[in-house]
Amino acid sequence: MNKAKPPITCEPFSCQRDNLTIRGHVFRRETEVLPAAIVCHGFMANQSFVRRYAECLARLGWAAFAFDFCGGGLMSSSDGSPAEMSVLTEVEDLKSVIGYVKQRDDIDPGRISLMGCSQGGLVCALTAAELNTQIERLILFCPALCIPDHVRRGKALFARFDPDKVPPVISRFPMRLGDVYVKDIIGMNVYEEIRGYEGPVLIVHGTKDRIVPVSYSRRAKEVYKHCEYVEIEGAGHMFRGEHDRKAMEALERFMTGDSREGSRE
Repeated sequence: MNKAKPPITCEPFSCQRDNLTIRGHVFRRETEVLPAAIVCHGFMANQSFVRRYAECLARLGWAAFAFDFCGGGLMSSSDGSPAEMSVLTEVEDLKSVIGYVKQRDDIDPGRISLMGCSQGGLVCALTAAELNTQIERLILFCPALCIPDHVRRGKALFARFDPDKVPPVISRFPMRLGDVYVKDIIGMNVYEEIRGYEGPVLIVHGTKDRIVPVSYSRRAKEVYKHCEYVEIEGAGHMFRGEHDRKAMEALERFMTGDSREGSRE
């Protein structure tokens, strides 16, 4: 008789980055020592936007950590102001979460994976390149590798500004963004930065993404040494319905080892 699997639990956690508190939740099924996956949300979002991915990873046997970046969203539970947030401050947030996860008694510190959506994907890609062999796997959904190019053209999603004379505040609504958001990455060569990660990578991107053109991910797959690349035909930025189901299937294949490189859904 097969023993029923224990239910997925959800428990809050918190850690520090300098004087700021980062808050999130860990999803897991088993109680023994597990590998960890840290799931990162995108610009103006929060951990609720990636909860379904964390729950999927928990069902697959990972302890999945979802958290709010400091100042990273309209409904963030973590400390910090959007005016002081940038891609690079979010890299520091993620590194703080990684440090916290590694020291937990219920986590295998040698098995840490990163997953990021949109801006969270760029943050994960940069962090993985810096930490390289400390990261077991890297999953990128619609990664916003376009952000450095966009700020060089004087735009950051809804914000417009002069890139040659960046004002102290580049946007006041719906989120107050400071010049640090631009200055931290305006000179970044994103593909040179991310190529430092040499482990297995999954990229999933929609062909109809109007926020992050799919061409950025097509180029990224050529940069990574071990990349499974999945395009979802007709999908926009992030995924809904049938497109989300296909993205979840790609995630499951990648995490369980049943993957096929370079597919189109």
